[in-house]
Amino acid sequence: MSLRIEIFIFFALTLIAEILGTLGGFGSSLFFVPLSQFFFDFRTVLALTGLLHVFSNTAKIILFRKTIDWKLTVWLGGSSIVFVIVGALLTRYMALDYVSMILGMFLLAFSALLFFNPDFSISATVKNSLTSGAVAGFLAGFIGTGGAIRGLALASFNLEKNFFVGTSALIDFGVDLSRTIIYLESDYFPKDKILYIPVLMIAASLGSYLGKLILNSIDQEKFKRITLMLIFLTGLTLVLQRLV
Repeated sequence: MSLRIEIFIFFALTLIAEILGTLGGFGSSLFFVPLSQFFFDFRTVLALTGLLHVFSNTAKIILFRKTIDWKLTVWLGGSSIVFVIVGALLTRYMALDYVSMILGMFLLAFSALLFFNPDFSISATVKNSLTSGAVAGFLAGFIGTGGAIRGLALASFNLEKNFFVGTSALIDFGVDLSRTIIYLESDYFPKDKILYIPVLMIAASLGSYLGKLILNSIDQEKFKRITLMLIFLTGLTLVLQRLV
């Protein structure tokens, strides 16, 4: 496969991942991480994922700047940033082969619970915010994707769809900036992959914009069901990726 074709396919997949991530409100990494492993080794994937999220969440913060729940951002985001650093630092020393599969099984079970029990909810308390933020942050740093945990928490908090995406984007920005700095300092990003940076920037901006346009055309209940279906499919992907 020529470099041009590889970059084009990579751009198309990244754009789709970004649109779906914007619609789901939990970021593109759930789709980007599994797909990009067809192109790069895992540590390069971690660095690219961090960069993609920094670009995409910058775009989302601009697009959704008027719909951010600052209380949730402080508690959920604060614990996420602390634990994403812990997770990212651990990648220098160890890797747990079955973490992604365990995460996938959890996503399958909990998304199905929320899908078939739409009245189920979790109170947006300080304790629940800190706990879900810590778990999401650690997994983001350690295996490259933790947005689904945060997405499930925000979905169970029953946030309005635009507040859902705006709040998630601001939290995600702090999380991904923190882990990206660690990945880059650890030399996870090869210099010969520099051509992929503008691809990530364009896909992130365009995908966020297209995702917002689609989001404006669907109602709140449909949005929540789409979010849960996307999380369920992501969990299935993570499980199958480990089994195949």
